[in-house]
Amino acid sequence: MTGAQATDPLVTRYLEHVRFEKRLAERTCTLYQLDLIRLAEMAAASQVPLLQVQSAHVRRWVAQMHSAGRSGRGIALILSGWRGFYTWLGREGLIPHNPVADVRAPRVAKPLPKALGVDEAVQLAEHQEDNDDPWLEARDAAMVELLYGCGLRIAELTGLDVVASTEAARAGRGWIDIPNAEVQVQGKGNKRRTVPLGRAAIEALTHWLAVRPQLTGMLTQPPRTSTGASSLALALFPGQHGTRLTPRGVAQRLKRRSLLAGLATPVHPHMLRHSFASHVLQSSGDLRAVQELLGHANISTTQVYTRLDFQHLAKTYDAAHPRAKRK
Repeated sequence: MTGAQATDPLVTRYLEHVRFEKRLAERTCTLYQLDLIRLAEMAAASQVPLLQVQSAHVRRWVAQMHSAGRSGRGIALILSGWRGFYTWLGREGLIPHNPVADVRAPRVAKPLPKALGVDEAVQLAEHQEDNDDPWLEARDAAMVELLYGCGLRIAELTGLDVVASTEAARAGRGWIDIPNAEVQVQGKGNKRRTVPLGRAAIEALTHWLAVRPQLTGMLTQPPRTSTGASSLALALFPGQHGTRLTPRGVAQRLKRRSLLAGLATPVHPHMLRHSFASHVLQSSGDLRAVQELLGHANISTTQVYTRLDFQHLAKTYDAAHPRAKRK
């Protein structure tokens, strides 16, 4: 440290408190130290003692750091260090209130969801793993078609039954309805929605349903009474031991399948939901329809895919237009 910051007794006492009483790692203590150096420097530049810093000062310093190019996340970490320092000063009875308590960092722009290109998604959907047990291959192919072809959340997928039943409706599970080319889903907030099944999904599900009963105990009809078959027997996607496949199990199978299909990046289930939304929007331009298909309560949640759509258009322009490329 330098000058006043290095010898400030308040800073020294707080660092001792952090280092010994809170038993934090040395690297964490070093980061706290750097945050307090920055605080002391800004306070000195504003000619305000550390004990007299007000929220207005902190907000001005946040604006200065942001205009200098520091990220919202970086500022949030700095404010966390300052907040801890002033919380300690308050407990010591040295200040009446914490000037950092109500100050927040600038919002961090949400990263765009990762989506596959159309060719990559089709490559994954059309992949056949001949080295797998045919039962597993049929199941995994059907899961991919539902995730990409219907945009289901992973919890919605694992919550599907093979047929409708009163027990499934009470328990908040969904089911497939192949004759009507639909899948009934219970999503977030216990909201039900109907999603159409495409031709490829129907074909994959039909094949899967033909081999699914090879696992002992798998029913194809709903139980006659509420005390009849368990939900496990009605699970659309069971594991090899007869239990309902878990989200983690689906994620592991999908990751494996995507690598075997030759994709450069391992695919997780939500990436297929993003791909579904992005590709439907690219083809139709109908944001409201995508909102309904995804089960979003608010259109603002769906609007992130307009950014993905523009990103796709920008890449197409850069690759195709003779005046797009810069020399």
